[in-house]
Amino acid sequence: MTFILNFLPELVLLVGALGLFVVALGESQQKFARTVALLVAFATIGAAAASLNQHADLFSGAYRVDQFSQLVKLVLAFGFACILLLSGDLPDIRAEVKPEYFLFLTLSVTGLVMLVSCVEIVSIVVALELSSFPLYLLVPMRRERAGHRSQMESAIKYIMFGVAANGIMFFGLSYLYGLTGTTHLFPLASRLAPVVHTPLAITGLGLAFCGLYYKLAIFPFHFWTPDVYQGASNETASLVASLPKVGAVAVLIRFVSLATPENPAVATMLIYLAVGSMFFGNLIALVQKDFKRMLGFSGIAHAGYALIGFVALDQAGFTAALYYITGYLFMILACFVVISRVSRDGANVAIEELAGLHRRSPLLAATLLVAVFALAGVPPFVGFMGKFSLLTAAYAQGHLALVVIAVVNSAIAVYYYLQVVRQAVFGESNPAAVAEPLILTWPTRGLCVVLIVGIVALGVAPGTVIDTIFHSLAFVHSGPATALLGR
Repeated sequence: MTFILNFLPELVLLVGALGLFVVALGESQQKFARTVALLVAFATIGAAAASLNQHADLFSGAYRVDQFSQLVKLVLAFGFACILLLSGDLPDIRAEVKPEYFLFLTLSVTGLVMLVSCVEIVSIVVALELSSFPLYLLVPMRRERAGHRSQMESAIKYIMFGVAANGIMFFGLSYLYGLTGTTHLFPLASRLAPVVHTPLAITGLGLAFCGLYYKLAIFPFHFWTPDVYQGASNETASLVASLPKVGAVAVLIRFVSLATPENPAVATMLIYLAVGSMFFGNLIALVQKDFKRMLGFSGIAHAGYALIGFVALDQAGFTAALYYITGYLFMILACFVVISRVSRDGANVAIEELAGLHRRSPLLAATLLVAVFALAGVPPFVGFMGKFSLLTAAYAQGHLALVVIAVVNSAIAVYYYLQVVRQAVFGESNPAAVAEPLILTWPTRGLCVVLIVGIVALGVAPGTVIDTIFHSLAFVHSGPATALLGR
């Protein structure tokens, strides 16, 4: 019974995936498959909440259930439910594969949920692949438009970059295994400590991070991002842009914490990657016309912001990074709710198509404005508090230049975010669009309200969330005995 409670979120998702597999065997089961997926998502939220205070080491110590992992699972389950609610009838997915779409979506989330509990190299690799391969299949499920097959090009790029990044990561993990003689992260941390300053250890850590950089879209592992955002359906892009980043930050915390603040080499590497990501993402986003493509480049910049927390190499920095990426989940999903509802028949949305949105749907306009202002780092939203936490952690470790660069990049980002605001509030849409208001379903209205409240609440009263994350990080590299004492 204890094992079931410890493994409950994963069991719910696995049973749900099996049920969706059976449903997908039938014909014209799209609505039933979506209903099953929604039930699985809400059940996963309940299971993650019920197991939030569980502590256990499962499968010979390869799988750690602790407050840190369960907290991230709760965030992932919430994001899973939001993506299903905004998916609607999947207008841009080929009708014959819609049931399989929900199956692969559930499998990908299952991989991410398992990934955050894996504390052994082989299990991390397996969970990482389980979360990735269904995504590779979701991208090309988009239907063709006027002879264009951009989704196929996007899927190929996604796969090729993913294979390359994972190969580099595996090579780095082999270095760490060669240095320590173990694949478990807890003994690996203690055995790596005496040699962490050596070139071989730094190279191994640097290469091992690459698969996670790819998930986060960190420069220079970002090249797939704008093309996949633009080529995938709106619903698929919302998944790619959100949940994998949360999982990547959680696992990156486990790996980066193997280094220490006394070792500047890892921090220096992270600084260069953060700066490159921020400048590249923000500068290229300035000239984008497609909203999803702009969000893709913006996502690269936000990955750079999240990386600032890792530069501190301490618990405060890791807390800020996880808090920021949790807030980013709310912000980016709010943007994709608007995209999915404004889009005509699932097509991509140009920024100029948002013109007159405040007349067509005041609730969507309010959702968009809150999300965009939060992404720009305007108070009192979560984007501001997230950046403030990141910069505070970096400044406390003496990284003043990095803080200044981050502030400059935030100022650059304000320009292209305000372009979206200008179109939504002051832009003049064509008469046909004005005469055709956007009718929102009750689930969509509820999702908009939840995301707006989440963005505002996390920004206005972040204390409880930050404290919870901070205390949960005590279990990241604690052994079984320490975990039991922490109950």
